[in-house]
Amino acid sequence: MSFYATAFGAVVDIESHPERITRPSPAVQRRVAQAPSPVELDELTWGTRYNGPDIPSDSAVPPSPSEERPPDNGYQTPYVAKQAPPTGAQTTNGVLASRPPNPQQDSPQQDTTTDVVQRFSYHKWRVLSACFEQLTNGMTASAAGALIPYIERDYQIGYAIVSTIFITQAAGYLLAALFADIILSKVGRAKTLIFSELMVILAYVLLVCNPPFGVVVLAYLFQGIGMAINTALNNVFCANLAQGTVILGAAHGSYGVGGVIGPIIATSFVANGILWTRYWLVTLGLRVLCVFTVAFSWWRHEKEAQINLRLEARQSAKRQLFWQALRNRTTLIGALFIFAYQGAEVSISGWVISFLISFRNGNPAQVGYVSSGFWAGIAVGRFLLSPVCYRIGEKRSVICLTLGATVLQVLVWFIPNVIGPSVAVSFVGLLLGPVYPCAQAVFSRLLPRKIQTSSISFISSAGSSGGAVAPFLTGLLAGVSGTWVLNPICIGLFSAMLASWFFLPKIEKREE
Repeated sequence: MSFYATAFGAVVDIESHPERITRPSPAVQRRVAQAPSPVELDELTWGTRYNGPDIPSDSAVPPSPSEERPPDNGYQTPYVAKQAPPTGAQTTNGVLASRPPNPQQDSPQQDTTTDVVQRFSYHKWRVLSACFEQLTNGMTASAAGALIPYIERDYQIGYAIVSTIFITQAAGYLLAALFADIILSKVGRAKTLIFSELMVILAYVLLVCNPPFGVVVLAYLFQGIGMAINTALNNVFCANLAQGTVILGAAHGSYGVGGVIGPIIATSFVANGILWTRYWLVTLGLRVLCVFTVAFSWWRHEKEAQINLRLEARQSAKRQLFWQALRNRTTLIGALFIFAYQGAEVSISGWVISFLISFRNGNPAQVGYVSSGFWAGIAVGRFLLSPVCYRIGEKRSVICLTLGATVLQVLVWFIPNVIGPSVAVSFVGLLLGPVYPCAQAVFSRLLPRKIQTSSISFISSAGSSGGAVAPFLTGLLAGVSGTWVLNPICIGLFSAMLASWFFLPKIEKREE
């Protein structure tokens, strides 16, 4: 009987004591969500009351009288033997909790550096600098469509020859993919971004001088190098912030705004008899301003990186990381997807005006603004639809948006007037707008951190290759059959986007 009284004294009221218990002490409630750990169970002493561990004598906070253990009388619940809780352990009413501490509820004063460095407010100037760079990139890329008819006129060349500007720009992207990570490791992010701006400024200076066509082609090479570097670095940076899809949407929405402004200014210049090369004076001034914004926002980045818990020290050589990136499945499929996406985007921007002039009898001084409508759709889509895509899921959104763009491109092809295709092209841009930031966000989640810069650089260079190969192919075929070939080429590229998207790996929770 004494064995059962000792073992189950906390459960069964056994009348073995001469005095009747009239006011038993209340049992201590355990406010722990999970079951006791093995360490807690090992410390239980049966037959006595549980009152929690006493605070050591050297502690700064002495135990309160209510927490002192009463004399043992055989009727108390088990208690944990006296000992100090482990350093850093969380206790609730003296109980060692078996769950990890909650940063928001248990210790609001703790270090939250990892969360802080992911917020827009911590990097607002850098995000704004990235948006400004993207705006100028958009002005650079979109102007080609409006200027191609005048480049052909001044240099007396055809569609095939003028399309070589897209090829050399793609070569610049490929060179940037090979050396961007090496430059970044040598001089840091701020100086790498400044270098990219100087390369684009060099291209503008060459174009402003009204050079021979061979120098124009070389200028587009420098444009490709500079734009590829800053685009890759800004994509990686924005994608790893909190709500990266939304911030990427803002950055690439700025690209779309630049795409709207560029053709408007370029068409206004040439329509008023101003030489087409003078357009690059406008972008030159903006690009010089970009140098100062980049230096202001990024110059202290390397020092801050020492306390940035999200940045990993890279142990491998940069060239080795690049080859690791090339062997990654997400990198290869992402490169194919962006190749098709940017090929369609640049083809539409570059050749839709020629298509409307040749097959819809459009006025060159008026249809030049259609390209601005296309980029306006991209800008609006990236600003307004990217947050919606973030909420409903990027992978599902890309499928729906691409299907919609395909249907609209069919309308561009078959509506037999100028107004219908012009409106349809704007809606194609609206649906294509969120695709790029959504895709970059998905790629960043699938890629290991250590190869993100190399992978995104390669993906961006593949996109530039698509932005060169598809317009160049369009130019070659247009010289034989006419610019109507733009439409089946874009529909085929949309189909390639959908096919490659389904082969991406499943997104899993990052464990890095």
